[in-house]
Amino acid sequence: MMNRNFRAPAAALAAALSLGLSTIATAADTIKVGVLHSLSGTMAISETTLKDTMLMLIEEQNKKGGLLGKQLEAVVVDPASNWPLFAEKARELIAKEKVAAVFGCWTSVSRKSVLPVFEELNGLLFYPVQYEGEESSKNVFYTGAAPNQQAIPAVDYLMNDLGVERWVLAGTDYVYPRTTNKILEAYLKGKGVAEADILINYTPFGHSDWQSIVSDIKKFGSSGKKTAVVSTINGDANVPFYKELGNQGLSAEDIPVVAFSVGEEELSGIDTKPLVGHLAAWNYFMSVDAPANAAFIKTWHGYIKSDKRVTNDPMEAHYIGFNLWVQAVEKAGTTDTDKVAEAIIGLETPNLTGGKAVMLSNHHITKPVLIGEIQDDGQFSVVSETEAVPGDAWSDFLPGSKDIIADWTPPISCGNYNSVTKTCSGQNF
Repeated sequence: MMNRNFRAPAAALAAALSLGLSTIATAADTIKVGVLHSLSGTMAISETTLKDTMLMLIEEQNKKGGLLGKQLEAVVVDPASNWPLFAEKARELIAKEKVAAVFGCWTSVSRKSVLPVFEELNGLLFYPVQYEGEESSKNVFYTGAAPNQQAIPAVDYLMNDLGVERWVLAGTDYVYPRTTNKILEAYLKGKGVAEADILINYTPFGHSDWQSIVSDIKKFGSSGKKTAVVSTINGDANVPFYKELGNQGLSAEDIPVVAFSVGEEELSGIDTKPLVGHLAAWNYFMSVDAPANAAFIKTWHGYIKSDKRVTNDPMEAHYIGFNLWVQAVEKAGTTDTDKVAEAIIGLETPNLTGGKAVMLSNHHITKPVLIGEIQDDGQFSVVSETEAVPGDAWSDFLPGSKDIIADWTPPISCGNYNSVTKTCSGQNF
């Protein structure tokens, strides 16, 4: 009897150990990929789609045989639109889950929240959203647009093609709009635009009462000079903004708006009538007629099980970033951070608009700039497209930045290198 009582626990222990070893072996046979996007809170409407995009890309790669002979395993966390929580979740992914790379963040404040964590723990972040520039980290690859790949070309289009002479720079009150508008103000003044012809306005997230602001815009645009709004207004504040333009009789012909944060996802499911004819500047539109885009849309609709779901610019940025990371791991023969970061420089991959995206030594990529006119079905008609533009980490139009370059290859190996003093004042290791 005594022997049987001891044998049962021993057998259970052996089984548990066997299961544990099996679990460890399974974990060792996968390469973990972190997905750091808000699935709740104010940013969930935009970021949930990017989480789904990453799961689709990982699934497709696994169908091809995985990577380095292993299957990829997505590790999804929810930072819940909480900026400090982004840092906590990033630390969890890198230190606890041991992910090989992280794809995530949306707002600049979330990116800046996680940046010290990635630099401390030497992780890799692929950031897929347009941003204000003025940054280059050894541990971040910026696959969204820098200002010279979105904001500057949009202003050039308005100035050169539409003859705009007066400018309203309207933004949500946080780092991306403020820094972008600082760059645009300097750029416009460098083009000879008088300060009196520039009106700058900021509103909080979720702003809903646009009557007085639109009235000011209407008055500003009544001087006889062609006027346009350059909008860095973010999120759901766009809906009442465009509606109020219509309420006050301001059409796209009168005062066109070019937006940097309104895309297919934001237009999906809302009344687009007040927006028709206005513009957006991105590096990708779902409406682009290209074989790669058609294939991507078909795969997306099949994965998400709905042909109503749209695609958008940040999704393409994840597509590009993921494919470049896969190539870099294959080239390096390892997921080691330093070796992958070194291997990825100079690699190229097809984008979805018929061209190529190249990873530059400043950790930005080449991107075409597309100006699209909003249609009544929530899609965009492309009215202007550039050749591929190399992303510039530091603005040429700000006094404190024009002499700064980023180059993560020897002999510079620095994200904040002063080309005049020949010194590096940023991260350098």
